[in-house]
Formats: sequence, C-alpha cells, structure tokens
Amino acid sequence: MAERNTGGAAGAAGRAPSADRADAIRNVVLVGHSGAGKTTLVEQLLAATGTIQRPGRVEDGSTVSDFDEVEVRQQRSVNLTVAPIVHNGVKINLLDTPGYADFVGDLRAGLRAADAALFVVSASDGVDGLTQMLWEECAHVGMPRAVVITKIDHQRADFDEVLAICQDAFGDGVAPLYLPVVTNGHVNGLIGLLTQKFYNYTGGGRAEKEPGAEYEAQIEAYRGSLIEGIIQESEDESLMDRYLAGEPIDTKVLIQDLEKAVARGSFYPVLCTGVGPGGFVGAAELLEGVTQGFPSPLEHPLPEITDLEGKPVKGVTCDPDGPLVAEVVKTTSDPYVGRISLVRVFSGTLRPDMTVHVSGHGLAERGHEDHDVDERIGTLSCPLGKQQRTVGKGVAGDIVAVAKLSRAETGDTLSEVERPLLMTAWTMPDPLLPVAIRARSKADEDKLSQALARLVAEDPTLRLENNAETKQLVLWCMGEAHTDVLLDRLSKRYGVEVERVELRVPLRETFGGRCQAMGRNVKQTGGHGQYAICHIEVEPLPSGSGFQFVDKIVGGVVPRQFIPSVEKGVRAQMERGVVAGYPMVDIRVTLYDGKAHSVDSSDMAFQIAGQLALKEAASKVPTLLLEPVDELSVLVADDYVGSVMSDLSSRRGRVLGTEPVGAGRTLVKAEVPQLEITRYAIDLRSMSHGTGTFHRSFLRYEPLPPHLADKVAAD
Repeated sequence: MAERNTGGAAGAAGRAPSADRADAIRNVVLVGHSGAGKTTLVEQLLAATGTIQRPGRVEDGSTVSDFDEVEVRQQRSVNLTVAPIVHNGVKINLLDTPGYADFVGDLRAGLRAADAALFVVSASDGVDGLTQMLWEECAHVGMPRAVVITKIDHQRADFDEVLAICQDAFGDGVAPLYLPVVTNGHVNGLIGLLTQKFYNYTGGGRAEKEPGAEYEAQIEAYRGSLIEGIIQESEDESLMDRYLAGEPIDTKVLIQDLEKAVARGSFYPVLCTGVGPGGFVGAAELLEGVTQGFPSPLEHPLPEITDLEGKPVKGVTCDPDGPLVAEVVKTTSDPYVGRISLVRVFSGTLRPDMTVHVSGHGLAERGHEDHDVDERIGTLSCPLGKQQRTVGKGVAGDIVAVAKLSRAETGDTLSEVERPLLMTAWTMPDPLLPVAIRARSKADEDKLSQALARLVAEDPTLRLENNAETKQLVLWCMGEAHTDVLLDRLSKRYGVEVERVELRVPLRETFGGRCQAMGRNVKQTGGHGQYAICHIEVEPLPSGSGFQFVDKIVGGVVPRQFIPSVEKGVRAQMERGVVAGYPMVDIRVTLYDGKAHSVDSSDMAFQIAGQLALKEAASKVPTLLLEPVDELSVLVADDYVGSVMSDLSSRRGRVLGTEPVGAGRTLVKAEVPQLEITRYAIDLRSMSHGTGTFHRSFLRYEPLPPHLADKVAAD
C-alpha cells in the first residue's frame, strides 16, 4: 500500500484534472479538530503533485482551501472546500472540512461526498472528543479510514505517545505503517515497517537506505504488531498459522491484504508527516496510501435512492452510462457570479447545458420548502480555491462545480428529467442556539429577506424562524462562531447590516382562581349608541386544556345572535393578554347573564363588553404568568454527567433520570424552562469540552416563579 517510490506528479498548476473512469478517482475527506493541520496538509499535497508551485500558510491567509474572507481573518476553516490533485494517473479529490463544532454541517457534507476519511491528528495535541465521535460515526456507516499524525517535528511531539492515544481513542485495527526518524526536532525521514527501509529526506529528495541498528528493536516491535493485525484481517486463514510457525510472509501479500482490509473499513493504517531539514516529509507515502489503499467510488455503496413518492429504486450503481443521480453537497452564493453548487455525481454523467430535475425534500421545518423543478445547468468546473477551471463533464464518482442552478440547495438531488429520483438526505444536527436579529435601517430591511433566503439555501444547519408571537426574526444556529460567520456574510457579502436583540421567550397568562365579573359597554348619546352588558364567570383549567366557552343564558337576556360576539371579544382579549401582553390560556369562561337594547345593541358592542369583562375578572384574582418547559435529552461522556446534572438543576430543571448509551456515554433526561436554556448550546459545549449534544422538544407550560413573574411584568 504505502511503500513504493513515488515522484511528483501530473496536474500542472492551472490545468483542471479530469477523470473518465470511477476506478481512477479517490474522494477523501480530511477530518480532525481545528488546528490539527488539515489545511496545511492539503497545501503540501497540492505542492507535492505540482498542482501549485509552493504551499501557502494559514497564518498568511494564502492557502488554497481557506480563501473565504472570514477564513482569512479568523485563520481557520469554516467551509467545505475541494482540492483536486493527480497522482500516478489517479485523480484525488481532497475535501478539506472545518474542525470546529459549529460548522459540523460542512463536515457532514464532506463525509457524504467522500468514499474514505483521513483522520488528521496533531502530534502535539492528540485526539479531542469531537474527532472521536466522528470516528464512531464513520464506523457506523462502515467508511474506510486512515490516520495521519501531523506536526511530528513539534517540540512537544511524541510519536509513541500520540500513537497510543489514537489506538485508545479509535480502537482495534489502528497500526502504524511508518516510524518517523526525528533528530533535534527535525524529521529526517520515515522507516517503512513492511519493507524495513529508511526513506531519507535530508537531501531534499527521497532516498532509500537501510535503517541504522539503533532502530532494530523499535522496528521489530511495531512490525510484529502490524503484521499480526494485517493477518487477522486476511481472507487467507492459513496466513496466521504460517506466521506463527515462523514462516516469512511475502511483503506483496501483506500489502494486498492491507489494502483490502482498509477498503472494508476494518483496518486503519497510521501515517505521519512533518518538516525536516530537506522540507516536508510524508507526502509521497500519503499519496501512495490514498491511491493504492483507499477504495474508489466503485467500492463504496451508494446512499439509498427512491423515486419522488418514496419508493426504493434498486440497481443504480456508480456507472457513467447509468441514470443520472447526483447530489448538491455544498452551495455558495456570490453577489456577482451567482449560485455555485458543488456536486457529487453518484451515477450517470453530468454535462454542460443539460437540463436536469432538481429535487429537495424533508427540510421544510428548516426553511427549505419541498421543491421539484427542471433547470438547465451552466458550465461545469473543477474548483481549486477561488479558481473555477472548466471541465467537459462529470462522470460517476467525481465531484464538480455547477453554475447557474438558481433553485438548487445543499442536499438536493439532480437527476434526469424523464426519470426524477431522490437521494435519502444525510443526517444533519439540529441548530439549537436561537439568535434574534433586526435590520439596522429601512434599506437593510428591504434587502434582508433575500439575503437570508440565500444563506438558508447554502446552509442546511441554519433554520430561519419568524416568530408570530414575539414578532421576532430568529436565526437558529449551531453556536456562537456559526452566528458570527452568518452575520459577517450578511454584512460583507450582501451588504445587509443587522443587530442582535434580546431573545423573547413566548410566555402565557392564565387565571389563578375563580371569579365573576361584568363587562359594561353602554354609550348612549341621543343617536345610535352602544349597549351591551355581560356577566361572566372565569375559572382556570388544567395545563394544556385550552379555552372553553360555556353559554348559560336563559330567558333571552342576551339575544342569541350576540352570544358568539361575547365569545369573540373574550378570545380577542385573551390573544392580547391582560397583564404583560402575553396570550391567555387554559381558562373556562361562562356567560350566565347580561342585558341588551333593542336599538343600540350590536355585534361590536358585545365584543367590547366581552373584552371588558375579562379585564375586570383579571383585576379580581391573581393572574399567573406561564413559561414554556422543554424536555431535554443530553448525551455526554460519563466524565461530565455530574456537571451536567448539577447545571440543569441550577437552571430550575428537574432531572428525570440517566441512561447508559454505551461507548462511555450517558443520556441525561430533564425538564427545563425555555427561559433557562436559550444559550445552552454554548454552555453545554463548554462543560463537555465539545463532546456533548442535546435535543429539546416542547413539553408544557408551567407557572413562572413569582419573583421572575414580577420582573417580567415590570419590564
């Protein structure tokens, strides 16, 4: 897999690499926490293959992947980007993903577009909780994985220690293919454990030598574990017996079995990179590992495909001559260029100027209405940072950028007009941080709606809510960093200035006891006046009962045609509230008496009387403010369960219980008022070091404690 001499490669700068066959394509997503070195690694691989002349630096804002203005300023990736390279005739689409939890939507999109994952681990920082969770996610779907340990030249780097951390975090099947040779903080080269050769980089190139005697013991220890791990995954059951009997196993056989085990997702080779006196070390080995050890799109099963009615469609494979099935994995909007869609082609061939069917379903609750439209695509291109290099087609297995799809959004399926199909959407986390905003000026307000529509089309982790009760525009985001990027894009990209405002939680009002009241609306001035008197009894009902209106009029004291008017007036006042302006709920109003006038009584007169009666009732008995209570399910590592439960209690929450979920995690269930969890997405991440997740759902309304109710009423 990874121990053949490699040279630099095809793909001169400026020329778009292309592929005609799926077996000559590798789609590899780079996964790891922020700062692990994913973007830097992409730069080194671009330079090693001659795609760019020299690698850029994150600190200088000169990298190919991080070209967005926000990324340059913040010096971290916030977008999914693709960097195609060619090595030994194989096109490799490197998918660089953000490492910060707020941008997990782009990371999930990268996982969807890829056929294998390269987990990037910094030798100085190790493995964080989010990376471990993503490893388990890949394991769940059987995605092939490998590990690359970066920064082995760092002063705090300890290869043995970080390897042990990876094996502990990622489990069985993690084994190194190379040992780094480090002297005084510089990486001189790598020792191949299978070939037992030293690949020396000190001269600026890659020279093959014999390793020194001082490395024999270390090589033997790691090599034995590696061979045993490979043999355990081999389909040849006789290999283990031969190995235990002392028979030497041909290196070619081991490499073949290793490649098969990696493709099956049951063995995870570890490679390493760093900087030495002769330059960057490890690019050649990594490129060889990707092209020879990672599966092509032909070996990776397609996501589930259905027709537009949801009926499963069988027999679709990664065939350039098959029916067109492609998916938009990333959408970007430019005020000048327009909308550009990054598309993974799963079946068929995409060509410029062809008409395709665009289907989007299942994300209506996030502001993405279901849609089925036919659109003519524009040019196809192979993106490299800001560059869009034109290509003639996109075959099954490849990733291309498509221009001028005005209706297509992230997650949409592209298929043939005559045979529209739909791919099952990938799992997206729920945005759980609500942020209320408003336009700064009338000019901004006029542009805000269109700008937000574009952001929603780009980002399926964003949910837009126009709250009818609080009259607020709310962005549901993944976290504070996600919010900052969205507001930055509104300002810099679309020229819309907004400001944050305090989020209002929709409260309710209800009566705290039973009482009787009269509504008197009598205005007689000599002409046509108003005359309506109604007597009502109001009593509270159990939570969730809603509103009941009872008619107990006898003798016609209130004419039948005006009884619905009283109810209408009461309902109108309930909507406006009687204390703090919040809707009133869970009461029974009984109309039992009243008076009318043969001339001056009217529908409107009795509506007003009903309103006045409810107001008077509110002055006679305590009126309670009700707050919404959510049911929370919090999934955290066992180490943080105590902290989470204590924190929930401090938020006036009631912990209902805990449940072990396996893999060292616990599910904590609780009931917590919404007022206390408006920023819980941020607080939980801090408490759990980025590993905690939660789900919330509305449960019921409960009385707000008096001291808080007084404060709300005063406001």
